[in-house]
Amino acid sequence: MECKAVAETLEAMEVSLAALAECAGRADGTLAPVGADPLQDEADACLDGMAAVARVEAGMAALKVHFADGYANAAAAMAAPAVSPQERTAQVMAVTAEVACVLTVSERSAAALLAESATLTTGLPLTLAALRAGSISWQHARVMCDETSGLDPSAAAALEAHFLDPEAPFAARGCPAGQLVPGRFRAKARSWRERHHPVSIEARHRKGVEDRRLEFVPDRDGMAWLSAYVTADVASAVWSRATEAARALQGPAESRTLPQLRADVAADWLLVGVAEGTPSPKAQVLVTVPVLSLLGAVTEPATLDGYGPVPPSMARRLVADGAGSFLRVLTDPRSGAPLEIGRTSYRVPKTMRQWLRLRDGRCPFPGCSNHSLDNEADHLLAWSEGGGTGITNLGQPCPRHHRLRHATAWRPVDATRDQPPGWISPAGRSYPSEQQDWEPPYWPDVLARGAGPGETGPPLPVDPLHDWALFTAA
Repeated sequence: MECKAVAETLEAMEVSLAALAECAGRADGTLAPVGADPLQDEADACLDGMAAVARVEAGMAALKVHFADGYANAAAAMAAPAVSPQERTAQVMAVTAEVACVLTVSERSAAALLAESATLTTGLPLTLAALRAGSISWQHARVMCDETSGLDPSAAAALEAHFLDPEAPFAARGCPAGQLVPGRFRAKARSWRERHHPVSIEARHRKGVEDRRLEFVPDRDGMAWLSAYVTADVASAVWSRATEAARALQGPAESRTLPQLRADVAADWLLVGVAEGTPSPKAQVLVTVPVLSLLGAVTEPATLDGYGPVPPSMARRLVADGAGSFLRVLTDPRSGAPLEIGRTSYRVPKTMRQWLRLRDGRCPFPGCSNHSLDNEADHLLAWSEGGGTGITNLGQPCPRHHRLRHATAWRPVDATRDQPPGWISPAGRSYPSEQQDWEPPYWPDVLARGAGPGETGPPLPVDPLHDWALFTAA
């Protein structure tokens, strides 16, 4: 960050601090307009104040990045040339220790700050600018550093532009990156990275398959972690199946929570066996496949519900094997989105519930990551008030946010065929839906322009799903 940028950041922070002072005045009543509702005015002032504080915190983080990177560069310039790798390591350790002591943090935290500061100042200009402006938080900036690591400069710039440059080709839809909670932003950034990584997902998946394993990690209080590193389709099917089995055991006489039941049924299956232990219902996991990937004409990833991009070979295997645990959905070869299914009665049919899972991906409440399998179809405008049972009047909130919607003044609004509902808070503030980043599928040149005279194009393999048209019938 240059001196001019530092000055601009400080100026923006002064504006934010002035707004913050005004919010504080409104909150204590000194600036409240005559006749205004004092409690509502105080509530609004406090919400505005928290937003202003968040912008100031982002600006402070940008300044910390500037000073951390500046100190590292100055220390490197003052140090004598290292004559060995060991001496170079010692110099880096000295810089890290100095920063750790100044900030009263661990050396590990200081090393992370120095690395992220170098990445932001040298390779992620849009991210640093957004941090200075307060439109993203420090957590968002760290996510961007993480998800661009290992990418070449052009690929990192493309990922950054997708989320932070509204003029970029196929810019991210829905609410801006800074309006996503960091966890949801990480999920979207990782999904985009998977789809656009310069190394094919097939090659990276083959390496991952070789690394599959089961791990056991002791923990405190007589507990331990048991985890399996397996292919995404297997993991998704197991999770879906365990969730359905756990839900089947819930009832008035069952005191265990859903997470406890998941753990117990999984343990029963491993120790006792599915046949003798807990009932094992059929899993239902959506796998969305671009038509040309299914045919083997392109290597565009498929999408596994609740996980993200997966290799097209995995999707073709699931289709060819007739895997009963997976619901196969083909996307429109031009727009990249599935087609809507409609009906006229109150009851929401299974096909429409599946469409909601495709449209929303998860609970549409801001920041919620609850998997679509656990969510409940809900009319935005109640049936009793004239609302119809159509995709544009349906959402699928998780049980927690379903209760919030009916027990408080929070309300979902403005769902469309391809966009989940946004939300209006009791304070009257609007929070947009996250949306899924459907992208037009990749078309090989010969298919995009059509075969020329005497040109037939590459032969396509036999369609492994002959009745695929049923999935796109409106």
